[in-house]
Amino acid sequence: MTLLDELERIVGVGEHVIYRGKPDKKCFIYESIFNPMLPIALIWGILDFGFMFGATSATSGAGFSGMLMFLIPFFALHLMPVWIYLGGVLLSAARHRNTAYIVTDQAIYVAKGVFSHTITRKPFAELSYINIHRGVFDRMFGVGDVIATTNQRDSNGHPICVRIESIVEYLEVYEKVKKLQTDIYADTMYPNDLRPEENHGYNTQYKGF
Repeated sequence: MTLLDELERIVGVGEHVIYRGKPDKKCFIYESIFNPMLPIALIWGILDFGFMFGATSATSGAGFSGMLMFLIPFFALHLMPVWIYLGGVLLSAARHRNTAYIVTDQAIYVAKGVFSHTITRKPFAELSYINIHRGVFDRMFGVGDVIATTNQRDSNGHPICVRIESIVEYLEVYEKVKKLQTDIYADTMYPNDLRPEENHGYNTQYKGF
């Protein structure tokens, strides 16, 4: 069973899947390599290895082995930004394998992880607005990101976002998510006496999909 099949099995009763997919693998890996940590890791690594080379070149004899015993564990720890960057690059294939998206007529499902995966469900009633983002590599590979901002905030007070990243169908998904979010929000804001016996709000099946 694929991750997408597993993700679809947890879709709620009465929900209809309108999109299922994964991020474009090439774009995903390129963005993992050329991320904001790259210049930091390069500068940090060049400075550290330059200092290590200079220190060992200036030391000879018995002092050389003693210097190495100090420098190796020190720089193994001091090069932590480099190891973090390299670890992110090396694990990008595993992250791609454990990333999948499903959009239904009621919510967005996102599975993410490295050695395991965590599934997040965000109902459209919790979404505030929808955006499209296309970076350098998105445009290069003909893909884009759909970013749904929720009305919830994290511990730092920043809005929590649900990201459907690096997908070919970003325009179609954006249009569908925007329509559903708008319809459900309007239906939620005007309940009670404005609800007829046959309600054309979010509880009905969307004929357009």
